[in-house]
Amino acid sequence: MHAAAMAAGRRAPTVPLGLVGFLGTTIMLFTTFAASYLVRRTSADWRPVDLPLLAWANLALLAGASVTLEWACRSAARETRGKWLAATALFGLAFLGGQTLVLAQLRAAGIFAQTSPHASFFVVLSLVHGVHLVGGLGALVYGALRPAALRGCAVFWHTIGVIWLALLVFISVM
Repeated sequence: MHAAAMAAGRRAPTVPLGLVGFLGTTIMLFTTFAASYLVRRTSADWRPVDLPLLAWANLALLAGASVTLEWACRSAARETRGKWLAATALFGLAFLGGQTLVLAQLRAAGIFAQTSPHASFFVVLSLVHGVHLVGGLGALVYGALRPAALRGCAVFWHTIGVIWLALLVFISVM
């Protein structure tokens, strides 16, 4: 139990077991991609691709989404919570739009998934992460309708944000 919750005489918010299982599966999926990446990069045809700076700038959008979602979770007033959830959704949509622009910048530079294994990994990881983020947008709607589920939604959002940060660093450094 959280200390603040104990002091107030109430239970700390819990995360549903199904969410824990789903996040474990998601983490394993991206860990498998990372392991495959490490093996594949030893091949003779490996050519690293410089990622556009926008790929890094998009991280600020994910961070903004996490911050506004935390504020939504801590907001007692329904109206205020709704505003923070809307801001979170806008950050998420802006991230998806930004990643679409990153892929467009790569295409404009003549870099496609089939250009190199490195480019292929980035494109696939971007798309798979995007699908998870779309799921997170759906979870936001659910959390808006059922505020008790909002903490689980936040855990999901924070997890996929940290995963994306780790993957972007990993792909850029390795």
